[in-house]
Amino acid sequence: MNSKDLLKMSFQNLIRRKSRTILTVIGVMIGTSSIVIMLSLGIAMDKAFHEQIAEMGNLNIIEVHNYYYGPDEGNIEEIKLDDKAVASFEQIPGVEAVMARKSMYLKFASGKLVAEVDVVGVKPENLEAFDFEVEEGRLLTIADKEAVVFGHFVPNFFYNPRLKNRDFNPWNNDGPPPVDLVNSKLILTSDMQYGERIRNREPDQKPAKLYDFKGVGILKENNDERDYSAYINMTSLEKIIKEEEKNNRNEQYRGISGYNTDEYNSIKVKCSKIELVSSVQETIKAMGFQAYSLTDMIESVKKQSRTMQGILGGIGAVSLFVAAIGITNTMIMSIYERTREIGVIKVLGADIKDIKKMFLIEAGLIGFIGGIIGLLLSYSISLILNKVGSHLTGGSNISVIPIYLALGSVIFASIVGIISGYSPARRAMNLSALEAIRSE
Repeated sequence: MNSKDLLKMSFQNLIRRKSRTILTVIGVMIGTSSIVIMLSLGIAMDKAFHEQIAEMGNLNIIEVHNYYYGPDEGNIEEIKLDDKAVASFEQIPGVEAVMARKSMYLKFASGKLVAEVDVVGVKPENLEAFDFEVEEGRLLTIADKEAVVFGHFVPNFFYNPRLKNRDFNPWNNDGPPPVDLVNSKLILTSDMQYGERIRNREPDQKPAKLYDFKGVGILKENNDERDYSAYINMTSLEKIIKEEEKNNRNEQYRGISGYNTDEYNSIKVKCSKIELVSSVQETIKAMGFQAYSLTDMIESVKKQSRTMQGILGGIGAVSLFVAAIGITNTMIMSIYERTREIGVIKVLGADIKDIKKMFLIEAGLIGFIGGIIGLLLSYSISLILNKVGSHLTGGSNISVIPIYLALGSVIFASIVGIISGYSPARRAMNLSALEAIRSE
């Protein structure tokens, strides 16, 4: 018999036993939908984790700090983050740009309004390479010496310290900020009591120097530390640090790596491709530096996600295993009922391999049909879960069924059907023709 005849006969045999076939298909349908829904929950969680991590910053950037963990546990050894380190990072294959950073906590004043801000010194030519974009104004240029670019939320940090009730929300993004910093003349100082109503200065303490700066831009929101920092030319910040140390106002910074003129607090390394981040990070660590990137968190999330999907998939697989037993039972019962028919087919000269194929096709059809219906049921359940769950998760889906899962579930259900029908098919093939014909 050709394949077309075998398929036709197999389909007719299933239709003749509608009740049993339907019940077996339902078992496969439930098993398939259970696996798909369980895995879709894990995939949705994994996708949500990746989206959250992506919002935390650029996945291509590696943070390098000026210390590493030595051979003795808990021992932190300092190493220099200087221009030599910057040059060595730039030579690593896959590195697109390197940005050295030096920071100091200072106070800005605009009229009666003041704000305490983390001021970061950078080389202006690196800003565009690290995706700094302005919402208002412009970025720093190499010629800027007393210019500053503010993070997105910094304008909301300004308040009037002379008011008794100074209620303000730094993260308020609804109304206009209390001060227009672009093109505004500003005062920058290390005196954190500047502008306050009550100032507790030591009698012999020298007054802090006031530096004239001008705001030139406000950055777009980035969902990282850039939103809460102010950026000035590296040479300007180094000049302030030198003068403050000279005036003995910042003795706590003396001797600390990163506050020396030839060292930096941290260095950011941008890779050309996200796939190269891990290898570049390992190279930097091999140099003795402490390096961190968001890919570290992704790897941790991937492990958790694989474990979660394995648990959820295993729960769903139990249902499909029960369905596989049902297919085997259906095919064995079919053999008992069709023993005489099998004998007649053998006597008429049918190849015993064709008999085996016919039973395997029947089992495969049960798996395939159950898989298709189970997949449709899965999409329906997934739609309901997302409709209901969107109110709880802020609009994100809690069930995601990608195309590879949909196709894989149908193929897997069909294979399970064929495997379940293999033993009954061999039994049918090995039946004696004469004994089968004598069977009642």
